[in-house]
Amino acid sequence: MRMPALLASVWRYRGFVLGSVRREFQAKYRNSLLGALWTVLNPLAMIIVYTVIFSQVMGSRLAGDGAPFAYSIYLCAGVLTWGLFAEITSRSQSVFIEHANLIKKLQFPRICLPIIVVLNALVNFGIIFGLFTAFLVLSGSFPGWAYLALLPVLLMLVLFAIGLGMILGVLNVFFRDVGQFFTILLQFWFWFTPIVYPVATLPAAVRDLLGWNPMAAVIGACQTILVHGQAPQWRSLLPIAVLAVLSCALGLRLFRRRAGEMVDEL
Repeated sequence: MRMPALLASVWRYRGFVLGSVRREFQAKYRNSLLGALWTVLNPLAMIIVYTVIFSQVMGSRLAGDGAPFAYSIYLCAGVLTWGLFAEITSRSQSVFIEHANLIKKLQFPRICLPIIVVLNALVNFGIIFGLFTAFLVLSGSFPGWAYLALLPVLLMLVLFAIGLGMILGVLNVFFRDVGQFFTILLQFWFWFTPIVYPVATLPAAVRDLLGWNPMAAVIGACQTILVHGQAPQWRSLLPIAVLAVLSCALGLRLFRRRAGEMVDEL
């Protein structure tokens, strides 16, 4: 199926996609007393803990930045954007297996499933990042116009995540070890990305290795925007932009070639 036909089929099933996103969001808080209020309380608690522990109790400071909330913002910027990447890739790599019964019983564009994953992840991210933005405004730490630079950076992250997620999702149907391996890899990947520690604290040899980590540039760009109020060095994001496009192209190609075989394998 060519790209225009693929997009047209997804558009025809937009009700199915949006309905699935809504049902999953509602199911998450079904039978809870506070219901959807937990979508605010959970991220709010995380932001408060990071702010109190790392800014007040531990007294952590970034080198060259004495602002009271600098390290908390640095940490939240990294953790929240990484969380978006991790949620999309982790759920995408198992999405076809988890919905095996649906795939076998109903006729619908299978590409809808990764799209549902992305939309659910964006809803969750939008809620928590909205609260984080409110914290930036209330604490006097809002980065100003540089905040708009987050849009292209996050777009690169989402494209890379869904491309990688589709590749893993298709491979995981045929080789179930792929999902297990990626779960372990993701943990190492997190600590190899400057999220909880500044790049300046690393030895020079290790800093050079970060050039091979595509997520380091994305996370670093978000931290530069939110901590320093500056636009990132766009040239440093060129590799991840190319990688995002290539991963999406490869993921779609692999999906189109193996979609029919997946039904038998599931």
